[in-house]
Amino acid sequence: MTDALAILAQGLIKNYGPVPALQGVDLEVQQGEIFGFLGPNGAGKTTTIRCCLDLIRPDRGILRILGLDPQKDSVSVRRRCGYLPGELHFEDSFSVKGYFRYLDQLRDHKTEWQRVQKMADRIDLDLKPQIKNLSKGNKQKVGIIQAFMHRPDLLLLDEPTLGLDPLVQHEVLQMIVEACDEGTTIFFSSHNMSEVQDIAKRVAIIRNGVVVEVADTQALIKRTLRRVDIRFSQEVNIDSLQNLPGVKMLSSTNDRNIRLQIEGEMDKLIKTLATYPVSDFETEQPTLEEVFMAYYEKERSGTGTE
Repeated sequence: MTDALAILAQGLIKNYGPVPALQGVDLEVQQGEIFGFLGPNGAGKTTTIRCCLDLIRPDRGILRILGLDPQKDSVSVRRRCGYLPGELHFEDSFSVKGYFRYLDQLRDHKTEWQRVQKMADRIDLDLKPQIKNLSKGNKQKVGIIQAFMHRPDLLLLDEPTLGLDPLVQHEVLQMIVEACDEGTTIFFSSHNMSEVQDIAKRVAIIRNGVVVEVADTQALIKRTLRRVDIRFSQEVNIDSLQNLPGVKMLSSTNDRNIRLQIEGEMDKLIKTLATYPVSDFETEQPTLEEVFMAYYEKERSGTGTE
């Protein structure tokens, strides 16, 4: 079972002095999938990714990357992975092309240079300038290409489209999908919920160093929240609807048109509406961002999901 997993984490604990970063992270990422990792700043996303590459070490827990222990086989793990950190640091004296040539030497010349040039063309990156003269967005492009260029078995991407314009963002997401089609596993964190929703088959939500949910992306959206627009054929008293468990009033233009947010099953709402003169009824699925925010609204109100 472990050999079929790109990432296996069990009970990962990591503290920075008195500050807890990971408080028992459990994850299983299948080989060949695109897996989204969601959470606010400070939730533990970057710490988890850095542990995967043995850039930092957990205090306790089990971690296997492509079947290997990153603490015992760190060179092998890093050779088979591509990594885009959230904070990029380059040797500024290199030109872009020189930097890629340097990385190719470190990787035993396994990179197809034509592939590097093609990726650079796709995301509009000039290979001639020195890295120190690049804008933040162009440095992000350098980081993306260096992660992809050697066809790794596992891509670990921390905010891959950060600072990129929309057209380049689209191209990078397409590159991720293409890499997955070629057999690469992608594990990426992002604050851009729409891009996670578009390409990730499964997602994990991490909160305060604990993974609180792992689910198929679409299943998570469908089961968590719905918006319902209801139109009545005459004015009605809607108090009984607002008092239903899991129902939240979003808007009411008058006593004949209302919009509700429903969490969980809709059975009680449907049965209650059977007593009303309903002339129209429409449901709308939420976005992944709305699902994500619902978890943190619960946390702030003290009604967590664990």
